[in-house]
Amino acid sequence: MTAIDNLLEAVGRFEQANILVIGDIIVDQFIWGTVTRISPEAPVPVVNVNREELLLGGSANVLKNIYSLGGRGALCGVIGSDLMGDKLVELVRDLPAPVQGLVRGERPTTVKSRVVAQGQQVVRFDREERGVPSRKTLEAMIAYLEQHLHEFGAVIVSDYSKGVVNESLMIRLHQLRRERGNGEGRKLPLIVDPKPVNLHRFVGATVITPNNLEASMMSGMEICDEQQLLAASRHIREEIDCEAVLITRGEAGMTLLEEDDRLVTIPTTAKEVFDVTGAGDTVAATLALGLASGCSMRDAAVLANHAAGIVVGKVGTASVSRDELCEALQSGTGIRGK
Repeated sequence: MTAIDNLLEAVGRFEQANILVIGDIIVDQFIWGTVTRISPEAPVPVVNVNREELLLGGSANVLKNIYSLGGRGALCGVIGSDLMGDKLVELVRDLPAPVQGLVRGERPTTVKSRVVAQGQQVVRFDREERGVPSRKTLEAMIAYLEQHLHEFGAVIVSDYSKGVVNESLMIRLHQLRRERGNGEGRKLPLIVDPKPVNLHRFVGATVITPNNLEASMMSGMEICDEQQLLAASRHIREEIDCEAVLITRGEAGMTLLEEDDRLVTIPTTAKEVFDVTGAGDTVAATLALGLASGCSMRDAAVLANHAAGIVVGKVGTASVSRDELCEALQSGTGIRGK
């Protein structure tokens, strides 16, 4: 059996995987239209709106990618007691995914609205309240983890710096992972798509997936070549005592550092890059599905790289299907190590 056959077989096992996604939930609103004139009131385009679309964003887009790739999962996070919160619940049910982990908090649902005309984004406006959720909301999230964590084969933490990924929540998640590990002989895989602040919250993660800029900020090092990349990866791995660091590098592909201290480069598979929105979500989703399906870290990273190469060729908050991933795998792969 060839390496590609092994990867295709792993993708076939995605349907058996059940992944929990924890993090900041966002509704991505797209307002599509055309521009034919400039406003007489100010030097701005007048957009004639043709249609509107609501999509799962933030950690909810990670869940959408999991289902698109043939897996199953659930979402744990905070939404508002408002119309957009209702819409988001409908979108999650349509996947179809359970909604017990969606906690109605005191603040409104986070919404990112993008106005797009002639294929170009004209403006984006955000409606959000940041900060740690209330004690009542946190207790509801932790209660969900305590009751349901045993159902999942991997956990993704998707941190968009809105406040849901906070100290109290992560401490309890780490405790529950240790308890499960003691019972089953291994720790539940934890995949973290981080922001550079509060890196210590992710100590003990299985793998962390920063982009090149985030890795530079986390390590305090400039990253311009592979030697600097290796040094930064080592610093991050040692700082949070994780098993692996996977740095996404845009057109340069990805680099993976595991406990063997060998830096592995996975070249990009993207043919054309139209929009990088949500690419990190796709990487986290595919990586988690790979690990939950029995892949090595390296094979899971190769799958994630192919999935990312597909999604950046799409416009907007996009996802990748299992058929698209299989087709990309059959067209070939590349990997090299230092």
